[in-house]
Amino acid sequence: NMEELFSRRLQVNVRCRDGEERRANIRVTIELQLTTSPVHKRDLLVRLTDDLDSYFLFNLSISEEDFQSLKVQQGLLIDFASFPQKFIDLLNLCYSEQESDNPRFLLHLSYQSAVLEGPANFSVVETNAFKHLNHLSLRLVQGSDKEIKDYLAVCLSSLKTLSEKTKELDKLRSEWTGQSSSLSSRYSQELQLEREKAAEIQSRLQHQTEQLRQDLERSHKQSSQQLHSRVTELEASCRELTERKYKNESSVRDLKTKLVSAEEECQRSKQQVLSLRRENSTLDTAVHEKERSVSQLQMRVAVLEQEVKDKDQLMRRTKEVLEATQQQKESVEENADSKELQIRKLEATVKSLSEELIKANGIIKKLQGEVRGLVGKIKVKNTVTVSQEKVLQDTSEKLQSAEKDLQSTQQQVVTKDEQVCPTCFGSSFIDFQCKWHYSEDIRCVRSPARLFMNFLQPIHVCPLCRADVYTSVLKEHGGTLTLLHPERHPV
Repeated sequence: NMEELFSRRLQVNVRCRDGEERRANIRVTIELQLTTSPVHKRDLLVRLTDDLDSYFLFNLSISEEDFQSLKVQQGLLIDFASFPQKFIDLLNLCYSEQESDNPRFLLHLSYQSAVLEGPANFSVVETNAFKHLNHLSLRLVQGSDKEIKDYLAVCLSSLKTLSEKTKELDKLRSEWTGQSSSLSSRYSQELQLEREKAAEIQSRLQHQTEQLRQDLERSHKQSSQQLHSRVTELEASCRELTERKYKNESSVRDLKTKLVSAEEECQRSKQQVLSLRRENSTLDTAVHEKERSVSQLQMRVAVLEQEVKDKDQLMRRTKEVLEATQQQKESVEENADSKELQIRKLEATVKSLSEELIKANGIIKKLQGEVRGLVGKIKVKNTVTVSQEKVLQDTSEKLQSAEKDLQSTQQQVVTKDEQVCPTCFGSSFIDFQCKWHYSEDIRCVRSPARLFMNFLQPIHVCPLCRADVYTSVLKEHGGTLTLLHPERHPV
């Protein structure tokens, strides 16, 4: 499939290797050949021919692969799709410049041999005062005999087609001549008739024009008379208006003086307005600030009112609690009298128990000495057998469990004392201060034997209610007090 993109005769400067340069009108034809089978590809065909020399034929076929090498060699900045149109644009520039004295774009065809044979370089050159710029250079190959024969066959077929078209043109020309002669004779008769009609119309129009002119003259005379009378009236009115003008000018001068004074007064009023606006803006800001402070104060008053309400409620609740406390205090005072008697009895009991406490402290000292001896032996015997370590570990676990049982039992004792014997461990008994200072007992408590002391504390019985309870240790001023029942637990 061939598509012709460009075909035109252009002036080309032809030069051999050793010959002189000459100008020739050469036809440049550019065609695009599309091939779909077996592979889809496009080839650009460039052909140079001379209408005066049928044997002058140069061909060039450029595929996409050939264009890539050409692009690299000559530094082209376009792709194969836009190359044909850019090439045609350069040829059109050469065609537009070929009639000028100093053309800017030229076409050169250079032979490498001394005669017009063999390959040739077809170049597009731009000339300027500095140098000649070679935009594009294509290496064309001279057509072979077969190609020339094919070209001549194509030219012959085109000539045959041209001769047939020429005969058709002559035939059409003769037909056109006959038709034009018949039409001219017919149109001449019609033209004569039209001329006669035009003459009649012209005479009728002249008569109408003359009559119209006379009517216009009469109307013009009447209108001129009317205008003359109108002019006299206008002159009288003009004189009257002139007098009015003078009067108005004098009044305008008076009004101008009044206007100047009014403008001065207006300027002063504007200045006053500006000053009042400034004062108004300052007052507005002050009002906004006061409104803001008033809103803040209102919020604060609301908060204070809420606080006052809360405090009133708190006072009422406090009064109720105070009344309840007063009632409770009266009941406690009544109980205090009864408890005081019990305290006196308990003091006597404590005095009797102090002697037993001294004996218990002696036992504790003895146990402390034994514990110190055991500790010294343990330090000496650093290496022991696995069975001894297991025995010691079991012993320590038993001691820990015993201590935990003791603490839980003491807690239970406190709760039982409060439940069973309120006469012995009531609120009045808690106020009782036991102030015995036992320095040796304090040292025993702080020594490592404290674990054994807690474990070996005996059980005592309350002398008043005769109930079994655990030891009650009173911690006051760093001392301890152990209460023992003299009957069940002799020292």
